[in-house]
Amino acid sequence: MRPDMEGFNSAGQPIGPAVPGWTARPRPPRTPMAGRYVSVEPLSLQKHAGSLFRAYQEAPDARHWTYLSVERPETEAAFEDYVRRLSESADPLHHAIVDGASNRALGTAALMRIEPAHGVMEVGSIAFAPALQRTRAATEAMFLMMRRVFDELGYRRYEWKCDSLNAPSRAAAVRYGFTFEGIFRKAIIYKGRSRDTAWYAITDEEWPRIGAALEAWLAPENFERDGRQRRRLQDIRAAIAERVSP
Repeated sequence: MRPDMEGFNSAGQPIGPAVPGWTARPRPPRTPMAGRYVSVEPLSLQKHAGSLFRAYQEAPDARHWTYLSVERPETEAAFEDYVRRLSESADPLHHAIVDGASNRALGTAALMRIEPAHGVMEVGSIAFAPALQRTRAATEAMFLMMRRVFDELGYRRYEWKCDSLNAPSRAAAVRYGFTFEGIFRKAIIYKGRSRDTAWYAITDEEWPRIGAALEAWLAPENFERDGRQRRRLQDIRAAIAERVSP
């Protein structure tokens, strides 16, 4: 094999594909993302802390915080201190998820491990109150953040990582369209215990199909009058993949 063939260097070693014209991507801005059912806004102590605290306290216990890096603050003062710290952070860049119908902040999610030079970013620190879980608003919030990363900022890779024991998070990653990439064993220690981390990602080549499926699922005509979905997101994505496959 000639060393000057595509995919090989001058020493005849295999190398990755060239990325012509690549430049570092912008960092995500502190600006809101508006959707049909929800808005995703930079987290603010004054604007979001009160409604977030009340929404999280609607849960009967703190089980939804088991796999987060912190325990749920149980007093309003402690929660305000927690939100203050999050709102001052640039990476992770925390956002509030605000329900469009009630105008209540019902959850948070962060863009984090931001690497403009490589075009890689992660979504994490996801904490949904009971009123947000398993809703169109929750899915749209994730869609809006993906759209910012890929369409607005031009990143190449969007990651989702979680404790390998966190079955709901792993199921959510697959539902949204992330691809499972493996387990990093003994990756971190948090809350005094060891964590094996499950890795998932979406790449820019995959995004058009995943984004189109999310848009189709979120469309009003995909829901009955009582709110039940007519087609599952996974089924819509599979149908789109079948249409575009050679």
